[in-house]
Amino acid sequence: MNALALTVLLPLVLGTGLCFWSGQRDTPGRRRLTAWLAAAVTAAALAATSTLAPEVFAGQTVLAHAEWMPAIGLNANFRLDGLALMFVWLITGIGLLIILYAAYYLHHDDPAGKFYTQLMLFMAAMLGIVLSDNLLLLVVFWELTSISSFLLIGYWGHKEESRAGARMALTMTGGGGLVLLAGVVVLGQIAGTYDLSAMLGRGAEIQADPRYPLALGLVLVGCFTKSAQWPFHFWLPEAMAAPTPVSAYLHSATMVKAGIFLLARLYPVLGSGSEMFETIVAPVGLATMVFGAYVAVFKHDIKALLAYSTISHLGLIVFLLGLASPLSAVAAMFHILNHATFKASLFMTAGIIDHETGTRDMRQLGGLLKLMPWTATLAMIAAASMAGVPFVNGFLSKEMFFTEAVDRQADFAFGVLVPLAATLGGICSVAYSLRFIHDVFFHGPPKNLPKPHPHEPPLFMKAPVALLVVACVVVGLMPSLTFGPLVHVAAIAVLGAPPPEYHLALWHGLNLPLLMSAVALVGGVVMYILLQRRFNLHLRHWRGWTGEALFTRTVDGLFGWAGKLTDRLENGSLQRHAALMVGSAIVVSCWPFLLGHGEGLGTGERLLMPAPPLAIVVWLLLLTVGASLLATHHDRFRAVVLVGVVGVVASLGFVALSAPDLALTQLSVDIVATVLLLMGLALLPQTSPRESSRRRRGRDALLALAGGGGMAWMTWLMLTRNHESISWYFLEQSVPGGGGTNAVNVILVDFRGYDTFGEITVLGIAAVGVLALLDGMRARRAARDPQGRPWSFATEPLMLRVAARLVLPLA
Repeated sequence: MNALALTVLLPLVLGTGLCFWSGQRDTPGRRRLTAWLAAAVTAAALAATSTLAPEVFAGQTVLAHAEWMPAIGLNANFRLDGLALMFVWLITGIGLLIILYAAYYLHHDDPAGKFYTQLMLFMAAMLGIVLSDNLLLLVVFWELTSISSFLLIGYWGHKEESRAGARMALTMTGGGGLVLLAGVVVLGQIAGTYDLSAMLGRGAEIQADPRYPLALGLVLVGCFTKSAQWPFHFWLPEAMAAPTPVSAYLHSATMVKAGIFLLARLYPVLGSGSEMFETIVAPVGLATMVFGAYVAVFKHDIKALLAYSTISHLGLIVFLLGLASPLSAVAAMFHILNHATFKASLFMTAGIIDHETGTRDMRQLGGLLKLMPWTATLAMIAAASMAGVPFVNGFLSKEMFFTEAVDRQADFAFGVLVPLAATLGGICSVAYSLRFIHDVFFHGPPKNLPKPHPHEPPLFMKAPVALLVVACVVVGLMPSLTFGPLVHVAAIAVLGAPPPEYHLALWHGLNLPLLMSAVALVGGVVMYILLQRRFNLHLRHWRGWTGEALFTRTVDGLFGWAGKLTDRLENGSLQRHAALMVGSAIVVSCWPFLLGHGEGLGTGERLLMPAPPLAIVVWLLLLTVGASLLATHHDRFRAVVLVGVVGVVASLGFVALSAPDLALTQLSVDIVATVLLLMGLALLPQTSPRESSRRRRGRDALLALAGGGGMAWMTWLMLTRNHESISWYFLEQSVPGGGGTNAVNVILVDFRGYDTFGEITVLGIAAVGVLALLDGMRARRAARDPQGRPWSFATEPLMLRVAARLVLPLA
């Protein structure tokens, strides 16, 4: 099996299967085994892709092709280039650390099998996104991430906030996925293919198509919802109700990076050389960065602060990808790696604090430096990287961000505001990082902790944090020797060509970006001190306009409107439902005529065969029976008999049209239905009451005449026009396509097999339902009829009664 397909299938099939099996018994030994199995599968997926890394670093793109549904352009094609390799290593590498961390984080009451099974499913979906070479296949995995993240966020289903956060995340990301699907379809129609290998080199041709703006807008909505860009950002903080390992994984290397990945993957097609792309993407990213950074300063929950900081850093990356600059793509790739390292470590640190103190509220925390010195040290280094302090990796990519903001300001109408906004975002980033460290590890003793005696966590719970923090420092000191080669090949994959010469280094001399960094550092410290002393952050809440409130009001309004509409329509009246259905069909059918588009809907030119006398007699018989049924339908026994006559006439029509199998089926159904109806009527009064008023009967008559007349007219239009029959296709393809000489059987089983299967399923469900209803039912038989004459019932044979209980419902 190809290594790329194996990378996806290992967690998708083997990982979920093994974790589900191992988690069936929730004992300490099985919990450890489940974690080891998840780690082994993740390591195997990492190794499977790493065997191809030398080819990628040599400048090659590894492709794997397999047909799946070629008729619609959906193929199981995979590709591995620098961009995909970088994300695969992020997903599996940080995934390994998350698995180790979760083994110590999860409480013994939390089902480990459920957690690791869902984690494996989510990991497989993310790997599928980054390795897909077919856009339709990518969308399949894209929606799978929405479903699996919904399960992970709602892992603690007994908590209302978990359920609410999971619903909100699924609504936003799932809805964005549907919009993305529409964009992918439009893009595929423009390019004539859904395979990225055939599409990535045709950016100029695709952008010249008049449908390009539509495709771009739809794809950007999908990316922005997934990566929490303003105004679709609000679902991400609500997802903090998930367990901390889930939050760390989603925020650092996976879920929110999916939209970033797709922007980078489609950059050669949608972004390169496109002024429209830059005009939309860069301002959205810059606004998201400043907004997220500012709001993060005022959050009291550690995970909420980190969530809004994630929104801010995602905006920074989107801004860089939106710039028409090769070096901005390099900076974006570098910051993706840096953000993953410090954000995963910070979230796991937040989980450690919550695990040891029982709270994440910074108003209760404080003074933990003395109680948890190792955790505090790790957190301070990671927070320094998030703030962009020198000698750690976050400082380097922030310098590149400031450089691009200064160099590209001339491309925007608001010019100088670009570096000013970037500096403001940097100031807020320093402020919220400082608040996190100061409020948690300094700022006096803790207050009313749920767990009053916090201490250092187990060694292996800190080990993943320590590894990531060491990476932050090593990359900050030696960027070219660590992340440099991977950033380079990833940038080539994004740009489609090698970028201009650049240097990942700690020192680039005295320049304006360095001054902006200094202003951000000093300004962030001053901002936090002033807010804390004069504004008192602990007594303030963010009260700005929130998308969460708008989303909640919208959803509540939709449910309220739906409830009112249902109350108006759902009154238990079958007549009303039938009238609305028929009336709606008539209105929709007449709509073209109301708009003046009914020309040409007259009798066609096809010569019709004269009707034989027998057909006219049968037709008159059908009219007579129908009229009699309408007039005497209150007499239930007579109505059943007349319905049976209608069925017999329909069977004669099938015989005349050379369809004896349908005629036999119709007769069988008529016989069984008539028998069952007569058996049921024996338990009911002979006549039904007149429940409809004269006005309602008049309405029903008009609807019946309009509906019946419309169907008759449509039938006449079809019969008087020439057409090519599709019967010859089935007759010709019956043997080569279906392997059978009975064309009817081949049509039912092969050509329309799903339809037949659905019919069988419906009949089976109905039979089981009837059997369940009739099982054990005993009818109360009246002793006398309405005229006072005594009833006499013959006793049926025992075998007949037993057989009828099973046979009649299935019939």
